[in-house]
Amino acid sequence: MCTAATYKTKDFYFGRTLDYDFSYGEQVVVTPRNFPIRFRNMPTNNSHFAIIGMAHVESDYPLYYEAVNEKGLGMAGLNFVGNADYKEYQENQENIATFEFILWILSQCTSVKEARRLLEKINLVKTPFSEHLPVAQLHWIIADRGETITVESVKEGLFVYDNPVGVLANNPPFKEQMFQLNNYMHLSPKNPQNYFSDKLLLHPYSRGMGALGLPGDLSSQSRFVRAAFVKMNAISGESESESVSQFFHILGSVDQQRGCCELENGKYEITIYTCCCNADKGIYYYTTYENHQITAVDLHKENLEGTQIICYPLRSKEQIYWQN
Repeated sequence: MCTAATYKTKDFYFGRTLDYDFSYGEQVVVTPRNFPIRFRNMPTNNSHFAIIGMAHVESDYPLYYEAVNEKGLGMAGLNFVGNADYKEYQENQENIATFEFILWILSQCTSVKEARRLLEKINLVKTPFSEHLPVAQLHWIIADRGETITVESVKEGLFVYDNPVGVLANNPPFKEQMFQLNNYMHLSPKNPQNYFSDKLLLHPYSRGMGALGLPGDLSSQSRFVRAAFVKMNAISGESESESVSQFFHILGSVDQQRGCCELENGKYEITIYTCCCNADKGIYYYTTYENHQITAVDLHKENLEGTQIICYPLRSKEQIYWQN
């Protein structure tokens, strides 16, 4: 599955892990301001904000997994299987297919506040991209440097939740994920104290016993708790290298290793890639399962007035720096 997070030092950072058993051939994709963004039920947007993120490109159309725009707004879609529910076309609403949703928001919103206004009019419809690419069951995190929200389309309707931790995983629904944090309010980065009984002499028996009781399994709820705890307690310097490094450490806490999460037919879910985007500067950083070296693409080094998307295939082979 997947985990998304936000982080703020001097700049604002947004990113996620993509955990799955195979790749769709995703690439880092820049959508310049004048690329015609086609929508199934809305007019084509020929002039919009530039966008950078990870996407599968099909028929020259960027199907973004997550992205940020040039104004510093980020958005990611994460699996929400069994809970996501999309609607039929409705008159007098802005009918948007789920594969268009990230482009719809990031092409025209500068902030979460503006995204909230668009969400009041939106109807997420169950339109597939094609017969080979069916509708994905997702929920979304949208964030800028000031606030974060979670968007869920379920049978009861479209819900928008404030997200004070700036983290999202998969199931259960977001309100339940947040409620479960109550079970971990005792967690602390400090060494534990004896609250078990004043009749027993109990004491920490080792260094490094902070976060004792933090869940370590790969379930969505545990990943949410773990990422939230690490993110909320993370400390780093203000520089770009320190901030980016710390962000990858935050998401590294929920990495999935091949062999630990078995699916059917002998397949295993792994962290295919991890990304970190400096949303203020438009720099997209990523690592892959086989390549731990951080690779970067700078939105502002491209011709943002162009009319064609720019694609960067992932550098997926391990890069080793030899010192002798």
